[in-house]
Amino acid sequence: MRWQPSASPGRIASFAGSHMRTAFSRRALLPAMLLALVSITAPARADVGEQIIQRCTHGQSLSGFSQNAYRQALKDLSAGTEEYSNCAQLIRQAQLGAAGSGHGAAGGGVTPTTSAITPTPSEQQSIARAHNAGSAPLQVGSQTIHPGVVAVNIASALSSLPTPLLATVAFLLVCLMLALGSAIRNRVRSIRHVRRTD
Repeated sequence: MRWQPSASPGRIASFAGSHMRTAFSRRALLPAMLLALVSITAPARADVGEQIIQRCTHGQSLSGFSQNAYRQALKDLSAGTEEYSNCAQLIRQAQLGAAGSGHGAAGGGVTPTTSAITPTPSEQQSIARAHNAGSAPLQVGSQTIHPGVVAVNIASALSSLPTPLLATVAFLLVCLMLALGSAIRNRVRSIRHVRRTD
């Protein structure tokens, strides 16, 4: 007697295929879940930086964030916000406050502390002499300085201009010289033409 399989070959293939699909889907499930988790947490981290920037631009307290959040906020700070507000400085101060407190949050608003440096006795005498001298000329090194008089040095004014601006001015001067030369040449030609016809 010959052995006969209880299931047809088609059934076995469909069972094996469904089993492999299930195993493949289980293996693919873990990377898919990890990818979804990363895609959710990355915007959340970026949102913390944007939240700090929003709080700064609206004059709210910047305390209570982690060092990473402050770093992210400084990285996300746009050039316009950085140029037209003091948010970068305030975020750095909050970051320093959080670092100084030993944990991720700084207490209250962060304000820089500055203390006046007391001048030495010789500096105090110099200040008193300058105050009493008024607008009299002072000798500084080998030069005499007249208070209130601004010395104009054309060479230093030109050297402080940006190079593209200097190049543009030079180009315009060359164009002006060419235009004047052309006008003079045309004038001389017209005078010669009038003399020849006379």
